[in-house]
Amino acid sequence: MPHSIHGSETRIDRGSPLMVLASTSPRRKALLEQVGLVFTTAAIDIDESVHTDESPADYVIRLAQQKALAAVPDFSPQTLIIAADTTVTIDGLILAKPTDRDHAFSMWQLLVGRTHQVMTGVAVACGDEIVTCNVVTDVDFMMLSTLQMQEYWDTGEPMGKAGGYAIQGYGAAFIPRISGSYSNVVGLPLVETLALISHFKRPLER
Repeated sequence: MPHSIHGSETRIDRGSPLMVLASTSPRRKALLEQVGLVFTTAAIDIDESVHTDESPADYVIRLAQQKALAAVPDFSPQTLIIAADTTVTIDGLILAKPTDRDHAFSMWQLLVGRTHQVMTGVAVACGDEIVTCNVVTDVDFMMLSTLQMQEYWDTGEPMGKAGGYAIQGYGAAFIPRISGSYSNVVGLPLVETLALISHFKRPLER
């Protein structure tokens, strides 16, 4: 039964190969490599449509759980499956990945000159157990002219990014400050993810 945990002592066997990142995101892969974890990746394809009246928090947790559970049957019961989903939210709206230039512009027009939230649901599964968390970072977004929006769109970076920007890329020029986890804005909150992984410390040491 899916459930959540809130923090624990993080003790990770970083040499264990029994981890799978249920994502092909180069950003999430780089973040896990940054803290020395050994893992493989798996491409997971699920329906990411938002359910009627679904809150941003429920949305990211549901998708993270679905991604993790979709990968579980392909690996041994001792394998740790790590999955995540990130979205940008403002005024209760879910701003996912832009489908085209006009969609990106409409999202930026909501974000400019305001503070929004980047929200990531993380799920870690091992066998028939799954633990989850939800991490939120407040992000300030500066005012942009139409020309700046067009120039940013022309870089190609906004496609495939929740909210249509990447803080680890050109988009950093538009973010004067954040409050909370930087790695969460990139796509995977490291402190909280490591805490979830540590919940399965004993299975990793078998």
